[in-house]
Amino acid sequence: MARLCKDRAMHRIAVFVRPGVLPFELGTVHRLFGEARSPDGEPLYEVMTCTLTPGDVRTDADFTVHVGYGPELLAKADTVVFLSAEVDYEPQRGGPLRGPMADVVAQIRPGTRIASICTGVFVLAAAGLLDGRRATTHWHSAADLRRLYPAVQVEENVLYTDSGDVLTSAGVAAGIDLCLHMIRRDHGVAVANRVARGTVVAPHREGGQAQFIRRPVPEPRSSSTARARAWALEHLGRPLSLRELAEQEAMSVRTFTRRFREEVGVSPVQWLTQQRIERARQLLEETELPVDRVAEDAGFGTAASLRQHLQATLGVSPRAYRATFRGNP
Repeated sequence: MARLCKDRAMHRIAVFVRPGVLPFELGTVHRLFGEARSPDGEPLYEVMTCTLTPGDVRTDADFTVHVGYGPELLAKADTVVFLSAEVDYEPQRGGPLRGPMADVVAQIRPGTRIASICTGVFVLAAAGLLDGRRATTHWHSAADLRRLYPAVQVEENVLYTDSGDVLTSAGVAAGIDLCLHMIRRDHGVAVANRVARGTVVAPHREGGQAQFIRRPVPEPRSSSTARARAWALEHLGRPLSLRELAEQEAMSVRTFTRRFREEVGVSPVQWLTQQRIERARQLLEETELPVDRVAEDAGFGTAASLRQHLQATLGVSPRAYRATFRGNP
């Protein structure tokens, strides 16, 4: 279960880049964590970039980035993020991490949170940090990861994985989901939602949502399930049936369920549960409502049902979750 961070002090994030880094990934980490602010407007994270040898680092575009810090920065970080690099796309031999990169990983203090975006996962796998753990990467590289590191539980159909102190994300844009997830884990739904609004991205896509693998784009004339999702969010507080959702799109239940999974990556029931958990988290963080009322407003009906779902998802009770973000009464 992901540890909920109670420390509101400045959190230092070190982003390690290698030749052929994707500028999008580097910008994603700096932008999202850089946008996170306390209620008083104070920055919650300090994001710094480092590389093996300070200086200009080639990107996969037609420009370089100048990086002023070496791997010694990792020894001072609370979170370390490894990004993709061109070497990840070359034939891999697997085996343990050796040479300069082994020295790089050795700089990281015990207990530091470590994350990877896209094929940056190969560094974590080679360092043995993923043995016996769930991990993901871009679906195109998942087979290589599974073949080269059989001790890793590769899940190519998810956006990100969270094993507490080690997290991984799928390809490129899934790094957005992972960064927002870490912000949400550290500082709650409200802060993560503000960051998402400020950067004009979806505030939450559940880590278990499927990657969009070789899935054709629907024809413009095809019906969407967006209207049903918007309607459901306005009526989360009451029981919702598949029939009611399907009626919003004038579809049969069977067609609606199939179309919903194609567009969202999970079933309508799974999606509803995710949305209700998010609503409950927001209410627990931002209001003084009793747990019974939170359960009712989020659509769980009873405090026992809310407790069961929150425990299964986050590993904490509603009262413990509220105490984490609002302090003990």
